[in-house]
Amino acid sequence: MSKEKKRREALIYHAKPQPGKIKIVPTKPYSTQRDLALAYSPGVAEPCLEIEKNKENAYRYTSKGNLVAVISNGTAVLGLGDIGPLASKPVMEGKCLLFKIFADIDGMDIEVDTKDVEKFIETVKMIAPTFGGINLEDIKAPEAFEIERRLKDELDIPVMHDDQHGTAIISAAALLNAVEIAKKKLEKVKIVISGAGAAAISCSRLYKALGAKGENMVMLDSKGVIRKDREGISGEKLEFATSRKIDTLEQAVKDADIFIGLSIADILSPAMLKSMAKRPIVFAMANPNPEINYDLACKTREDVIMATGRSDHPNQVNNVLGFPFIFRGALDVRATKINEEMKMAAVKALAELAKEPVPEQVNIAYGETRLTFGKDYIIPKPFDPRLIVEIPPAVAKAAMDSGVAKAPIDDWEAYRETLMQRSGDDNKVMRLLMNRAKIDPKKIVFAEADNLDVLKAAQIAYEEGIAHPVLLGKVEVIKELMEELEFDADVPVIDPNAPESSEKRLHYATQYWENRKRKGSTLHNAKSKMRERNYFGAMMLLEGDADGMISGQTRAFPSAVKPIFEVIGRSTNVRNAATVHIMNTKRGPLFLADTSINIDPAAEEIAEISVMTANLASAFGFDPVIALLSYANFGSSNHPHATKVAKAVQILHENHPEMVVDGEIQTDFALNKELHQSQFPFSKLAGKKVNTLIFPNLEAANITYKLLKELNKADSIGPIMLGLRKPVHLLQLGANVNEMVNMTAVAVIDAQEREKRRKAKQGTVKI
Repeated sequence: MSKEKKRREALIYHAKPQPGKIKIVPTKPYSTQRDLALAYSPGVAEPCLEIEKNKENAYRYTSKGNLVAVISNGTAVLGLGDIGPLASKPVMEGKCLLFKIFADIDGMDIEVDTKDVEKFIETVKMIAPTFGGINLEDIKAPEAFEIERRLKDELDIPVMHDDQHGTAIISAAALLNAVEIAKKKLEKVKIVISGAGAAAISCSRLYKALGAKGENMVMLDSKGVIRKDREGISGEKLEFATSRKIDTLEQAVKDADIFIGLSIADILSPAMLKSMAKRPIVFAMANPNPEINYDLACKTREDVIMATGRSDHPNQVNNVLGFPFIFRGALDVRATKINEEMKMAAVKALAELAKEPVPEQVNIAYGETRLTFGKDYIIPKPFDPRLIVEIPPAVAKAAMDSGVAKAPIDDWEAYRETLMQRSGDDNKVMRLLMNRAKIDPKKIVFAEADNLDVLKAAQIAYEEGIAHPVLLGKVEVIKELMEELEFDADVPVIDPNAPESSEKRLHYATQYWENRKRKGSTLHNAKSKMRERNYFGAMMLLEGDADGMISGQTRAFPSAVKPIFEVIGRSTNVRNAATVHIMNTKRGPLFLADTSINIDPAAEEIAEISVMTANLASAFGFDPVIALLSYANFGSSNHPHATKVAKAVQILHENHPEMVVDGEIQTDFALNKELHQSQFPFSKLAGKKVNTLIFPNLEAANITYKLLKELNKADSIGPIMLGLRKPVHLLQLGANVNEMVNMTAVAVIDAQEREKRRKAKQGTVKI
């Protein structure tokens, strides 16, 4: 993708469908006059009077307790420098977005138009009563140190400058583990820090708090080694000035155990790395390009333990591992500050989490057979669902133990359950899909590539590294559209009708006829069908010329699925193919089946659909908890519609006792854990969060997923085909570009899973 095109895409993303990345939505009913009278005058007077009596009541009656201000003056924005407060607003909105999706914290961005430290501090103090916490962002050093210090002293709510402490906390956790793996002692290691800004100073201070010795540390700024005999050193830098008679990075890193990079790209040469001590630890955290390239470092020293700020390498030092969860814990106990004890608790919790067995969902997201504690896994991954149930409790407990918590927690299990409900699973499945697909992209046929939206989806899949597209359609039309979209990749463009496709068309027709000559097909008929893109594309899969296929955006589902059934067919021992829609809801992803194929499945077919859907959920890293739905609950009706579902449950209990599945059950009882527990404590679903719904017929499933999609604006992925011999996935008529990109990722993952199983059968890999 050209630089100009990336620029336009970024601008369109921020401008459409409405400007910005965050908005305010009501949390209370407002549909009636009574609602409005309670929300505003006269009802609003009552909480006002209660807060006047006791300021702590603001946490009870307003949003203060879950509201964090993300505040900047725009003097040190990312790699852009001093761009001013207004230009920093997209970054601050982005930080608010991260607060919400990772920890369910409401962030409000505030850009302050002053570089005067006193004015900035005074402004923040005056607006502080609105918020439960203050996240300072992108403020240049040394002013950032004074601003944070003063606000922490003068406010009674948590204040943290994430640029200082975020990197420090995450890198410190990684450093604890790296030192352990390298079999070294933190109090004895020699550390070189390249960079002397706010992050570098904060990192160095935290490393000292963990046990590193100041006399073993050397810090460099743009002028070289910071020495005690240099004139004009600021107070923060003076803390790390060395007495050693050295001037350059080359001299500093000789025999050093650890290199911490918070500076500029490519400053650490291979020769410098070679001069370091045995089992060197290198944290090259400059973004987007580190102080030394990851692959180059690993090639230079096999014994290096390496971390970067990048997501495409192991051991990413990513602030999102810290700030959302630190503020979450601080807010939940109404901490008056984020102190050293709380930061240290976050460090140790992160470090310990990396040593625990990794959930399969995380392994799947990163394409790993099994992530285990070691030189390539010293810090948890951002996708890890355990972060929100491990880091906030550690921070909250530290706040309580250090005496800064106003609302101590008594029931930790209930608190962890609350955190799980905040975990933001509604979008994690999307991120998981994309990340997983990128690890091993496959060749995917787009059967309707002369449609603009389909081609846009193919372009995104290609540019994001999700898939290698094969484009079917009229070549001249596709080429023209590609030019319009600036899609200048060298990807196959095939017109099944064109003369240049005649040889391949004949080959496919012959193979198709061989497979179906006793099912009424003739060779002439086969040749005619191979001019149709769905038949041609399906034969590409069957003959190994592609790995997967998506189609159906421009035609009704029945006409799109017929060629697939004829060419690809069902997997061995599968009665009927079926489809699943994944609905991304506020309570997390829901797997719904069968949404597109089986009109009135028998009990045996419902049981089979349940097993296939459970396997799909497991492949995506979720433990399936399955409810078989009906209008009745556990034998309350003897109508055949209900008893059919009960029989399916009986089959599953007998043949698959390991599955967490039950029914027949009404939808509200299935989804409401407390209601289910109170009424049906005998059920296998009692006390569990259902994430998979199996419907008794096509009408119920199809209507439900479309209602969820339209009324709740729930994003959907589907229909995902189950039970076919090859990875073919059909779109709903009129699917949008994002839906098509999601389905492309599904097709890629489907192909990856089949390849893994095939290799396992051959004994080449273990799964």
